Amino acid sequence: MRGVLRRVTWGLADQAVTSMVSFVVGIVVARSLGAVEFGAFSLAWVTYGLVVNISRGLATDPLAVRFSGVPRPVWKTAVASSSGMAIAVGLATGAICVAVGLAIGGRPGAAFVALGVVLPGLMLQDSWRFAFFASGQGGKAFLSDITWAAALVPLLYLAKYDGPSVTKFVLAWGAAGIFAALVSGLQAGIVPRLFRARQWFGQHRDLGLRYLAENVTISGAYQLKMYGLGAFAGIAAVGTVRGGEMMLGPFFIVLSGIGLVAVPEAARMLRRSLKALRVFCLLLGSAQALAALAWGLALVLALPHAWGHAVLGEVWDSTEPLLLPATLSVMFASFYTGASAGLRALGVAKRSLRAQLWASAAYLVGGVGGGILNGALGSAWGAAAATFVGAIVWWRYLGVGIHERRHDTEPEPVDAAHREEMPEMRST
Repeated sequence: MRGVLRRVTWGLADQAVTSMVSFVVGIVVARSLGAVEFGAFSLAWVTYGLVVNISRGLATDPLAVRFSGVPRPVWKTAVASSSGMAIAVGLATGAICVAVGLAIGGRPGAAFVALGVVLPGLMLQDSWRFAFFASGQGGKAFLSDITWAAALVPLLYLAKYDGPSVTKFVLAWGAAGIFAALVSGLQAGIVPRLFRARQWFGQHRDLGLRYLAENVTISGAYQLKMYGLGAFAGIAAVGTVRGGEMMLGPFFIVLSGIGLVAVPEAARMLRRSLKALRVFCLLLGSAQALAALAWGLALVLALPHAWGHAVLGEVWDSTEPLLLPATLSVMFASFYTGASAGLRALGVAKRSLRAQLWASAAYLVGGVGGGILNGALGSAWGAAAATFVGAIVWWRYLGVGIHERRHDTEPEPVDAAHREEMPEMRST
């Protein structure tokens, strides 16, 4: 238990640093550039998030499932290949970004060209983080992100000097990440093997392709919900829903930090027994759900109206009624992350993909359907109902996955004909 708590603490600390980097970069860029260039930077940022999900699905998610807690030589060999896969994803998507940027031109085009240049290094840095957590070395992942944050300070200053531009800021942000990737490589003592990427993909395509679809589905359902809400209920409704999510932002740091270590810890529990895995997933989901409920109720019952208005301004007036359904939505989502970690530890990517598809479909229908019926408030309650359904789906599929694993590992009964051929068993 002490080991689990130590690794979870490192996960929380690492996610806090990552969130701080995202927040500081956003504030500095927004204050330094105009609306058009900041919009171009935001497009690059969103694209980076999509590429990260692709890289994790193909490279680090299979690593976390199959190489968590294994002997160090086995881990090093696997990480050399998975980090090569991450670089390959960065090279392929980076080339696409450069081509798109050159085609569209202007400030958005410049942002995409700059992003394409730095994507391989950024994917490598992200792969190191997950590799360290898979081996229980969360402190090294934390040091990697601290290095990124420290390198950003002078680079952002240089980007602001003598005429800031979106290209300078994207390159500064990417260069800091590349520097952190180099430091992480020195910590690990591993050289990424780019030419093993094809071999890695072939060996783990059963997990990688499904995790890729699963990761893209997660972000896609959220984006489509926002687009649909804006189309049917207006842009103001989108801002209102986003305001409610921002008020729950500190808890998302906790949720994401625990998510970094959830799958490796579940894989360790599975090596003990299926019962240990089930108990771990139940405790993990329940603890996160209770924490989300406590934070949300504190906002609903104890946050003074003036404080909320000071944070969000006029948006707070329309956001405040959404806090309760937003809290319930996060609570149910937190509960089913335990089941998600268990399914990934079992390596049944087919089951987890089905669960994610059903949960994402419910989220999309609930969020957009509620918005059509009653604007932002209806969307918030629809999303809360959908995540409740999603929690049931995820835990149902976890039960099926555990049942299948138990059936596969049980020894087959010896029939009567076989016993006749084994006199030593009959005499016993």
